[in-house]
Amino acid sequence: MSNRFTREKRLICIIVFLVTAVVTIQAQDNNISRTPLEQRELFGYCEKPELIKQLKFSPEMADRVGEIDYWLQLQLLKFADNTNDTFATPREVQDEVIKKYKAMHLSSDQIKALLDFKKERQANPPPCAVITLSYNAIFDTMATARALLLYKTPFRKSLIEKAAVNGRQADQLFEIEVWKQKEAAAIAKISPTDFNRIRKTVAMYTERERRIRTIGLSEEQVNAAILFFNEHAIGVK
Repeated sequence: MSNRFTREKRLICIIVFLVTAVVTIQAQDNNISRTPLEQRELFGYCEKPELIKQLKFSPEMADRVGEIDYWLQLQLLKFADNTNDTFATPREVQDEVIKKYKAMHLSSDQIKALLDFKKERQANPPPCAVITLSYNAIFDTMATARALLLYKTPFRKSLIEKAAVNGRQADQLFEIEVWKQKEAAAIAKISPTDFNRIRKTVAMYTERERRIRTIGLSEEQVNAAILFFNEHAIGVK
């Protein structure tokens, strides 16, 4: 039992170090400093879905991991500012993190899996698609009718084939993509340091997916349509 406790404690102590890198990974810009609250929001956009997918955590368990990360960030900031009046040493914070993970009923193997997950994200920062803004500046001034024409003329037949949709659905997909491109061009005007840029980017992708689903596509067709537009861009002709 003592060996197991020592192992878990060692793993959690390393997590204290790893969690400080989360914001850099998720924000995808080493020069941008995010507040703990913004980091917690980023966790929900980027890391939470991966905890559910890769480690098979329930949404509730993933949320608790995020809350512990947030709590830990606050404690580390207090130590950095020499204002932590709750814990005398980082070791005490580490002990409290152990208690919080044990309260989640995580096994030793689950703690190790969580550690490996965070360590890998630090070593190889993964892209977070839902907060990554890809935009084409020409859509800022291009009329919708013009944009639709530039899409449909060269790509309509290919979209129908690759996404396995009918002509009406293809036309609706073009309309959705033009809307998305215009939204992206507008969001791009917001400073990268403004967290609202991330929020609006997430909202844009969420709305795009909602609109695509309303035209009656399967999951496979939705993914194929999104991939198609990621691979086919238009320019001024």
